[in-house]
Amino acid sequence: MLTWIEKILFLIAVAASLYYGYLGFKKVFQVIERGSGEPYDKKDVAGKMGKAALEWITMKPIWQTRTVSSVFHAMIAWGFMFYFLVNFGDVLQGFFPITFLGDGPIGDVYRFLADIFTMSVLIGMVYFLLRRFVFNSPQLKYHDNVMLVEKVKKGGIDRDSFFVGIFILCHVGFRLMGESFLIAQHGGDPWQPFGNGLASLWGDVGSQGLELGVHLGWWLAIGLILAFIPYFPYTKHFHLIMSGFNFFTKPERTSLGTLDPIDFEDESIEQFGVAKIEELPWTHLMDAYSCIMCNRCQDVCPAYTTGKELSPSALEVNKRYYLNQNLTSLAGGDASEFNLLDYAISESAVWACTACGACVEICPVGNEPMFDILYMRRNQVLMEDSYPKELKTAYRGMERNGNPWNQSRRDRMAWIGDLEIPTVEENPDYEILWWVGCAPSYDPRAQDTARAFAKVLNATGVNYAILGEVEQCTGDSARRSGNEALFYEMAVGNIEILNEFEADKRRIVTTCPHCLQTLGKEYYQYGGNYEVIHHTQLLSELTAARKLSVTSAPGVDTITFHDPCYLGRQNGIINEPRDLLDGMGLARVEMPRYGEHSFCCGAGGAQMWKEEEHGAEAVNEARYQEAAATGASTIAVGCPFCLTMMTDAAKAADDGVQVKDVVEIMAEQL
Repeated sequence: MLTWIEKILFLIAVAASLYYGYLGFKKVFQVIERGSGEPYDKKDVAGKMGKAALEWITMKPIWQTRTVSSVFHAMIAWGFMFYFLVNFGDVLQGFFPITFLGDGPIGDVYRFLADIFTMSVLIGMVYFLLRRFVFNSPQLKYHDNVMLVEKVKKGGIDRDSFFVGIFILCHVGFRLMGESFLIAQHGGDPWQPFGNGLASLWGDVGSQGLELGVHLGWWLAIGLILAFIPYFPYTKHFHLIMSGFNFFTKPERTSLGTLDPIDFEDESIEQFGVAKIEELPWTHLMDAYSCIMCNRCQDVCPAYTTGKELSPSALEVNKRYYLNQNLTSLAGGDASEFNLLDYAISESAVWACTACGACVEICPVGNEPMFDILYMRRNQVLMEDSYPKELKTAYRGMERNGNPWNQSRRDRMAWIGDLEIPTVEENPDYEILWWVGCAPSYDPRAQDTARAFAKVLNATGVNYAILGEVEQCTGDSARRSGNEALFYEMAVGNIEILNEFEADKRRIVTTCPHCLQTLGKEYYQYGGNYEVIHHTQLLSELTAARKLSVTSAPGVDTITFHDPCYLGRQNGIINEPRDLLDGMGLARVEMPRYGEHSFCCGAGGAQMWKEEEHGAEAVNEARYQEAAATGASTIAVGCPFCLTMMTDAAKAADDGVQVKDVVEIMAEQL
């Protein structure tokens, strides 16, 4: 199809495009390479590639919310995936007198798919342009109090979206136009219904006009790609490729919220945590380039939705724009001029995070903005000694008395009263170690849960024991608030105690999902390997084994279960508490957000020990209103922190709704 002059010009254009594109891609790679952390694990590369490819092609994470937008996004994404083949075929047809994939059945199917995907991309792109620029979707906006880099404030995302959108429309549109002229030359093609329909308009054009149209369509479609390639690494459209790499290299964690440890034995480490963007793990620098800027993460963020300054999306967007603005210097090894707190996220936003993991779970491209925030907290606490003053009491309590309530170790077993609860010294041959936790030991409301659980265990004859006064806080709040040094000390101390009493050879049960997460999914980082289960899991086992029998609960009209973030989303324990409630014949109703998509109570990320950051409303009150709107007379929980937060909200509402742990309801019906 192309003349020799056109072929030469095309090859020159390809060389120039690839050269300048290479420079841009190289800089991005050099910047990502500067991040901290180990290279990706090269074990089972084929398996990881297969899993990443499946997620990339199916776009599995995107279907969790926004069904309509997800469909249109899939129309564009799948179309562009197929267009890798289409563009390759068009180039071959331009250089050689062939029909790509032939005129047989394979070629017919190929042309049909190309025609369908062409229209799907055009329709999808029109939808998103209208959504952003005509209907001004609020889902694409940020609160006024959210920190944004100057370019974003001045409409950088809209401009980028507009240019990318127009490029897609023009590239695919001109390709359709050129194909329609080619179809008209050959008298029609029933396998390309849309192209065939457009070709019917060219009946009076003439052979020279048709040939000109074919050439013009080809050059405009393929030429736009060549012009776009050098610009590609700087655009939001870059996520199309980077998301696949993100799925492939995303760290494998024992649970969604497991943090990377700090090696305090390594004396060469001069700085803890993250202050500048290049100090982030390299996978989190890749996050910035993978970000689709869809704001789904801020839709589920409890801090953002209650009016705080935190937007996980804005954090990734700010990172991306800062990297683009300073790509040459950062790629050259220069240090950032500014800290992340200067442009990417405000200090208030850093301390508003509840570490619930909702942003990580919902992200359609595998980003982990929560970890950026927690690593910044480490720097604030360990390097800058800057953190909310209320945390001092919790830190002091953990250091001196082994609990964030800062109450005496000698009072740790005061909640037991006249209950018969054996310690490990009294029952060294226990089968299950009950890790009581700090809240049930010191918080009056959580003590009711502990007593109820003890009543149930004693009724079933389970061979269990508790550590007693030697038990201390797992350090969850210290770790999530950035005090990794304190967490390390507590973890090492607890591991020594647990191993002394051979807990590594038994099972551990706890009523606190935070203890469940820390003991079972994080202590292994320091040599503590334990099988830890939640009390609702144990109760489900006992019920199934008919060691536990309960009657129906006539005093409860309807009940709804609030999934603790560290139980449902982060550890996948969703069915057991519901099965227990259903087993008591309760009329259970679900909140709109439940299971792995549950909304946070507001206590995680050490929020329990500090004043909530300024916003439009309190997180626990927002969650309580959602629960109360179901019409349930009782809100069941499975976490002492959730119990406190939901109880406080219920007292403030004063509308008669009760809040109880699942085991409290069971104990009443033994």
